Order: sequence, then C-alpha cells, then structure tokens
Amino acid sequence: MLQRLKSFFTFWDSRYEDITKDNWSTVIYRDLSAGLVTALTAIPMAMGFAMASGLRPEQGLIAGALACVVGRTFGGSKYQVYGPTAAFIPIIALAMSKYDHGFLVLASLIAGVVLCAMGLAGLGKVGRVVPNSIIVGFTVGIGITIAATYLYDVFGMKAGTETNLLWKLKDILSRLGELSPYALFLGLLVLVGTKLLLRISIFIPALLMTIGVGTALAATVWSEHGLTHIRERYGEIPTNFFVFTPPSLPAMSPGMLLDLAYFVVGIVFISGVESLLCSTMADKLAGNRKTLFNPDREFWGQGLVQIIVPMINGFPCTGALARTATSIKAGAVTPLAGYFKAVFKLGLVLFATQWLELVPLACIGGVMLWVASNMIKVSEMRKVFAGNRFHACLMVYTAVMVPLTDFLTGVLSALVIYLVLRRFFEAPGTPIGTTASAEPKVEELVAA
Repeated sequence: MLQRLKSFFTFWDSRYEDITKDNWSTVIYRDLSAGLVTALTAIPMAMGFAMASGLRPEQGLIAGALACVVGRTFGGSKYQVYGPTAAFIPIIALAMSKYDHGFLVLASLIAGVVLCAMGLAGLGKVGRVVPNSIIVGFTVGIGITIAATYLYDVFGMKAGTETNLLWKLKDILSRLGELSPYALFLGLLVLVGTKLLLRISIFIPALLMTIGVGTALAATVWSEHGLTHIRERYGEIPTNFFVFTPPSLPAMSPGMLLDLAYFVVGIVFISGVESLLCSTMADKLAGNRKTLFNPDREFWGQGLVQIIVPMINGFPCTGALARTATSIKAGAVTPLAGYFKAVFKLGLVLFATQWLELVPLACIGGVMLWVASNMIKVSEMRKVFAGNRFHACLMVYTAVMVPLTDFLTGVLSALVIYLVLRRFFEAPGTPIGTTASAEPKVEELVAA
C-alpha cells in the first residue's frame, strides 16, 4: 500500500510516455489545440449542469476548470477530461434542495476520502461489477429526468415545485396555456442546431454558436417578449472564481445522517463507475497501445477531485465522456491537454462574463435537452435487447425506476436484483459485471 501511495504522488509517470525529446514540440502543440477546442465545448455545458443542479452558473465554470487540473494531476488516465456531468445532476439538485452548498461539500469530502481509500486498497476493479445493462438504463433514466425538468425553461414557464416525474409532466400539461413560442423556438434552435452542426464536424463549437444566435435574437428583435435571462435569475456572474467554501454540518438527526450516507454513496458510485468507464473508452478511442489507465490511481484522483473542487466553490465532478472524446479527436496526447483546457476555459470566461449573463434560460434548456437526448442512446439499448433477456429487463427496470424514484434507489435495487439472480440467468463462467456489448462509435461518445 505504501508503494501504491508513492506511485500516486509520482507526477511525471507513464501518462507522459508519449513525449520524447524528438517530438515534444508537436505533442505540446496538439495538446494545446485540443485544450482550446474542448474549452469552447465545455463552457455552455458547465453552466447548464450547474444551473440544473441548483447552483450558480459560475460554479460550473470553476468546477470544470479545477476538476481538470486536479484530475489530470492525480488521476490514472492519459486522456480523460474531468468536469461536471449529467449523471451528477439529480443527486446534487436533491442535496441543494434539502440542505445547502456546505452540506454538499461535506458529503463530497467524505466521498472523496472513501474513493482515496479504495484506490489505496487496490479496489479499482470493483467498478467493473456494474453490468453494462444497468449503466445504459441508468443513463436513460437520468436523460428522461433532465429532459422533463428543463421543459419548463424551453416552454418559457416558471418551474413548478413538483419533484416526481409523473406529477411534473402533469403540471406542465396543465399549464400549456403559458407556453412562450419565442422560448420554444430558442430551445429548439439550440437543440436541433447543435446536432446539425456537430454532424458537419465535432470541432465546431456548436453549442456556443447556437447559444450566440439565440442570445442575439433575445437581445434584439425579441427583447420585448418576456424572455428570462441568466442575469435575471442569478444576477451578475462574478469573476473572483476561487472562493473557499468550507463544509457545514446541519443539526444532527437520524434523517440528516441517513441523507448524508445517501449522498456519499451516490457520489462514490457515480465517480467510480463513470470515471472507469470513461478511462476505458478513452484508451480504446485513442488507440493507446502503451500503458493503459490505472484504475486504482483513477480512484485516488477522483477522491481528490471530490475533496478539493467543492471546497473552492465547485461541486462533485468526474470523467466526462463527451469532452474526453472531443479532446482525443482534437489531437490530445498527454494530460497537458487538460491543463490547457482549464486555462483557456477560465481565460475565455473572464473576458466574456458580461455576454454570458445575457443568455436566455430557454437556450440553457435547449442545451440540457441536447444533453438528455444524447444520453438516451438507441444503439446501446438495441445492443442490450439483442443480448441476454435478463440484462434487457435489468436495463428497462433501471431506466424506469431512476426517474420514478431516485437515482440511487433505481440503481442499487437493480444491482441487488442482478447479484441475486445472475446465477440463474447467465451462462456459467460469465465474468461478473460483463455483458455482450459492441465497442461504441466515436460519434456516440462525442454525443454522450
């Protein structure tokens, strides 16, 4: 264990093995350009994820930049890009609705310690216990939850107080008379326009372009039509990004302790599974034929991300499939691309804050609908349906239970069902946590 800990603090290691004295200038240039492309992609998504989680937009920008620095320094992958992800939205939003940011910091800090301990103990392999069918069902369920939540902004309505999916949809249907055609147009502009532009090239900053057009329309020809902007809901976006935010403990009670345990388990689960999945896909996508990612070090890096980032006015982050795929396709070779992404992101935001405040919430709703639509991958669902019927049922069960109950109830109950029944419905000798699934295409990863 001591040797493992020493390796975790070896910063210049095999992750930089592709830099040589003959190619260092080329590699640095590729990492630099990849960092710029990824930063342009990440800015609107980071703001959208923060607001969807009940936080302020600048907290998404801070979290995305800082998570990349911490993750790239201590993580186990050459290529992985760290930042806010959609999978975290329901659990962070629930924590913020019941408590405050200080409580979220506390839960994340404890989860970070658990992840670090798991990495030290060599438990990186436990992330492979979760079968692909449950992961696909989980992402579908989260996508449905996000889409339902952001229909309010896309329709130009004031958000209701309902948290249950069915009641939320009923509330929206009962208020269709409040629908704003201008907000709906902006939401669809971002959703459809982004998809069309990314079909042309993944290097196009599609979200920035469509949001820019939508913001221009809202500020000029549609300025008198009651569209709500980020500034109206959150005020000015400050540029003093790095603010220390310590953890806080609410009044002690059995309910609070149960909630704390719930959020800690949720953060550990999402961090572990998503980061290992992202690291695995990154090695395949980059054609890495040298040293593959280290799952134990990845847990260690994830733990430090959850400890450090929330205490600097951020929130829990993990490996982001879409941004990792974009970075690799843009030419990233080493972890330096992540550092460049962080610098470019904060630099761009520093000079564009006054414009970001003018973005209509309908455009942010369009961003989140785009994210949700890409989480519901029909091709991945077909692969599960084409395989074992048991896993097809697990996927459907998880996809239904996550939005109807909550993410942890849906996933953990599916895991229990899997572990109890797998001996009856899987062929003998099938490794735990595996399902037949073809390798995803690059386009699917970029759109994740």
